[in-house]
Formats: sequence, C-alpha cells, structure tokens
Amino acid sequence: MSGAPGSRRPAFPGLPGELVLEEAAGARQRCGGGDGSVPGTLLCTNRRVAFLPAQAPGSRAFLHGEYDVALPCIRKLVAASSFTKPKVLTAASTLKFIPEELAVFCRDFRLLRFHFHENGLAPQAFRVANAIAQAREAAAWLGDAGEGHDGWSCPAEGPLEDEEEEEEEEEEEDSAATLLFESLHDWEKELKRLGAAGWRVSAVNERFDMAPSLPRYLWVPSGLLDHDLKRTFAHFEERRVPRLCWHHPGGGDLLRAAGFHAASEPGSEDVRCLEALLLGGRGPCVLADTAELPTLADIQLAHLKLRALCLPGAAAEEKWLSALEGTRWLDHVRACLRKAVEVASLLAGRRCSVLLQEPSDRDLNCLVASLVQLLGDPHARTLPGFQSLVQREWVAAGHPFPHRLGLLRRDSPREEAPVFLLFLDCTWQLVRQFPAAFGFTEAYLLALHDSSFAPYFSTFLFSCQRQRGHGSPHRPRSQTYTPVSGWREAAAGGRRAGRGGSAACTLPAVWAWGLRYSRRHRARFRNPAGAAGTGGPPDTANPQTPGRPPDAGPWPAAANVFVLTKGTLSPQPFPWRSGRPPPRLSRWAPSLESLGERGAGGGSPGGNRPPVPPPGLLLPCAAGPSVRLWRRCYLRGLPEAQHGRFAPSPAGLAEELTLLQDRLSAWQAQGPRTEAAGSPLAPSR
Repeated sequence: MSGAPGSRRPAFPGLPGELVLEEAAGARQRCGGGDGSVPGTLLCTNRRVAFLPAQAPGSRAFLHGEYDVALPCIRKLVAASSFTKPKVLTAASTLKFIPEELAVFCRDFRLLRFHFHENGLAPQAFRVANAIAQAREAAAWLGDAGEGHDGWSCPAEGPLEDEEEEEEEEEEEDSAATLLFESLHDWEKELKRLGAAGWRVSAVNERFDMAPSLPRYLWVPSGLLDHDLKRTFAHFEERRVPRLCWHHPGGGDLLRAAGFHAASEPGSEDVRCLEALLLGGRGPCVLADTAELPTLADIQLAHLKLRALCLPGAAAEEKWLSALEGTRWLDHVRACLRKAVEVASLLAGRRCSVLLQEPSDRDLNCLVASLVQLLGDPHARTLPGFQSLVQREWVAAGHPFPHRLGLLRRDSPREEAPVFLLFLDCTWQLVRQFPAAFGFTEAYLLALHDSSFAPYFSTFLFSCQRQRGHGSPHRPRSQTYTPVSGWREAAAGGRRAGRGGSAACTLPAVWAWGLRYSRRHRARFRNPAGAAGTGGPPDTANPQTPGRPPDAGPWPAAANVFVLTKGTLSPQPFPWRSGRPPPRLSRWAPSLESLGERGAGGGSPGGNRPPVPPPGLLLPCAAGPSVRLWRRCYLRGLPEAQHGRFAPSPAGLAEELTLLQDRLSAWQAQGPRTEAAGSPLAPSR
C-alpha cells in the first residue's frame, strides 16, 4: 500500500528497495513541550519512519536525519488518545481506538511525537500506527554474519548543477581525505605520517586466513618476517596478535592484542618470534590490561539505567542527580579517561612499548587506544583524522557493532554493550574541556552517535572487514571519502564511485555526510577555532626540542616486561618463560594523581599552579564534577529539550555562557600563562 490515493506530499527520496507501507498526510510533528508543531506527512516504510515537513527545503540528500528514524532504532511505540490511557504498540497488540498522538521512543534518546487532527485523519492515523508496529517487528539488522544487506545501495546521483559541483569541489580541496584502511596504500600512508621507523605493513592476513576478525593489513616490526610472524598467531585468543596502533614521536609505541592463549605452549623458536614481536629492541614492554575498566555487562546496565532516567517523569527533580550517579555511567566515563591518561602519559614520558590487552581485543581496547591517540596526536583531533581513527581502531579492528548495539534480534542480550557510545561520550568530555584543541563540534559527535543506529551505512553494519567483503579477495577500490562530499576518487562509470566499485557492499560509509545532512548542517560539524593541522604530534624525538616531555626516570628494575596496574609498574618475566616473578615494586607511572602532585611542587614557584602538559598532549580532569552529563544527547527526549538537534535550548545557552565566563575568569587570574587552563586542575563546570 502506498498511502491515500491522490494525497499530496513532497517527493519522498526513498532508498533502493524501500516501499511506502502507509502514510498520513496532514500529520503534525510536535516541536517542544508546548503546542508548537510542524505540518507534514508521516510515512511508514519497510526501512524507517519518516516525516516530510510540508515546507521542507529542496535537498539532494536521500536521508532526512532530523525527521526520520530507522525501524531497528525504535525502542518503544506508544499511541495516545483523550478517551483512553496510552497503549504500547507491538506487532501482536490490537489497537482499539483512533490515536490522536503517536510517540516514538528511539534508542538514540530521541523522542518523536506526531499529532493527528480530527479533520479526516482518523483512518490514516489508525493505519499508520499499526503499520509502524508491524514493520518494526519485521525489521532486522541487515549486516549479520556476512549475510548481505538485502540489496541496499546508495542511489546513483544524477548530474549535478554547475554551481553545486563547484561548491563540492571547493569542499574537497579544503578538506583532507578520510582513510578507510581497506587498501595497502592507506596503511602505508598513515605509517609514513606517524614516522614509525622500525615498523612495516604486513599483508600476512590479506585473505583473513590467519585471523578472521583482524584487518587485511597489520603494522608489525620490520625485522620480523611474515614466516616468523605466522608462528605467533596461535598463542593469542582469537589469533589476534600484537600490532602497532600509534607511534609517539618521542619513541614510544602503542600496541594492542588479545589475551594470551591459556593452552599455549610455544617452543623455543616461537618464543624467539614472540620476543621480537613484543620487544624487538625497542625498550621495555608494559602490559596494560583492561581489568580496571568496566565490563561489558557493567556498560550495558549503566546505559539501560541512563536511558530509563532520561525519560519524562522518570525521577523527581530533587532526586535526579543522585539517580544519575546511581546509573554509574559517569563513573565508567571517568575510569576510561583515567586509563587513557595513564597510558598517554607513560608513552610521553618514557621510551617504551605499551601493549593494551583485552581478552577479545575488540571492545575496550578499541576505546582506550582511540582515547590515547586523541590525547597525544593533534591530527586525531581534526575531523578527517578522527574519522580515520574510528576506521582504523574500530571498524578495521573488528569491533562487533551490530552485536554491541543490540540490533541483531536473535542475539543474546549479554552481547549488547554500547562501547562505541561510551567512547563518543568520552570524546565529548574532551571536546568540552579543550574546545580549541578539536576541529569538530558537539553537533558532529551527536550526528555520529545517531548514525550508529541507522542501517544505511556500511560502517556499522558488519563486525569485521571479512564480513564486509564476504570473504572475497581484496578489491582494488578507492579507500577515501572526503568528510562532507562522499567519494573522493572517480571511477569509469561515475564521478563518486570507488575505483573498480565494490561487488560485496554497495552501501556508503557513514562519513558521506552529504547523503544525510544539508550543507548548513554539515558546516556546524566543523570548529572554525579548533585544530586545523593534519600533521602528527609535535616533534619530541630530539632531546633539545623544547616540547620534549621530561623522562620519568629510570625503570624500576632491569627487566624487559612490566605490568601497569593502578599507576604501578611491576616487573614480570616474559610470558611463557618459566620462573618465579620478581616481587611487586611500589613505583608510580605517570597518572592523573602523580602529575597533579608533581605539578603542585614544581609547576610554579608558589606551588599553586597546575603543571603545563607537553605541547600536543591533553591531560583532562576526570575528577567528579569535571565529568558532565552529555545533556544535548541524553536529554533530547524531555519535552523542554525538543528544539532540534542543532538548535540549542535557552538552558543550554545559559550553561555555555556560564562556562565561558568561568574560563575567562580563570585565564585572567592566571595571567599570561593561559596554556595551563586546559590542565587537569583547571576550573571546569
């Protein structure tokens, strides 16, 4: 069914294979807590619920980010009438009244409310409400286990007007490309940018036969041949061996790997290869596990409590803050920030390798590795750099997005844990504390948060590169998107197609923001006063360079392997070698607390000024009041906050004004040394 015959509505830019099941022309979308509303047409398709405003401006975008919600993103559907109590609609329920209002509760914390006037809309309202309930139940996440995407594809763009072509070409020239890390060229290009001497790109996993969940290409020591590298896979869970994530210009290397295989019994030759992989003459190796971080179950429970708390009327106003702390969501944000600061400080202060270890290497390792690079690499804080970071440390590294976001209907609930959303919250905390250090804005993070629930993009549809390519051989396709304009390279058949195309997955990456947001909205993704550089962190390899961080002193013992636990470095024997571990030593690695204490005594003559972090290194404050609730994300479902994703509420503007006034007062009180304002002890509200 395609809606009421003869109904007039704006042209609906549907997806390939998308069918309009029902529509209600003349419906109105509520805009806030009052009686304000926007007239338009409410549509239910086999893919989403969409609202087309009657006065919607013309756009080439085939997705309306502000006015639509994908069916898997709908958490609850409620119909209301003046004559009966609200009813939660499911596929099995029977609607026995004509709804006057329909409330759509979304997984991304949005609350969409649609009102139906009595002027002939009763049949349409009844049909569209039932259609949404049925379609939501029938919808399935389409990227599971390499089963394909049900024919979804990005529609081919028609000829562009000359003016539009010129505008988009200007955008492409002004912005660097986002690396997707599916081609050898991307890995080599990023390794060259990092200046990681002693490392190379290995194609040992190009056919995914060594480790199915790892990417095609890995950064491994130059002195380790692929023949020897193959000996190491069997000694790690899921065969996820240690590989380089990031190189600090001071000489430190950040690695990540899964846990050691419990049944592993390597021979002497295997041990030699493992030592070359973990040590390789690069100095000591520090093992940093995720035992101090929340578990997946902790993250899921906290997110469920937070989502329940952010519903209208969930808690009395006087008890709301205590209820918020009771969710423990902010505690988890603080724990992740503290861990990232410990690792980033260790890499900045010592010449060593830090190996992030997690049993699966697919969840919290993604989060910590990304946060460490945000703290230490200015390039990661630019828009294309951040998108490349997500592609490398999450998408290519094999984070199981469909499972963790809970959009696979047959999955066990225990597999759901929004680790990526926790990372976005941590990133927002950094953007809030260091607004001038980032080239993107809160509006951008909010758009990425919401896009993770939309099954329109290949980025979040699959759990690893192998699923994305359906196990097919490497395809020589373009691996770069411009942050705002989609494909950067042209192909024989179209201006924005990839080189050679993609036979396995024709969905665009989420970074093709022009498919979902207008130019006006995309302009708000960029921070004009933020980071604009695309290079790496400052050159601290030269001891004479002023920005070089002071070395934290000699290592606590003549050992090659250490364990970092709660800021303490403890030597231990090399894994798989027999022998009794040496006694635990009480020695601090750089951390939030130790850096604060060190700065109190030597940061300034008076001892009351926080330490100045090395150039390029951010040291956020993770103390209680400094970690705030992401209000524009989590409180969108409250009626007083519903004024659109990009229009801040008066309360938000007042809060921002107070924050700016406090920061201005702090900077004026500190005099010319304004660089200390972003330190861990800087005032923050």
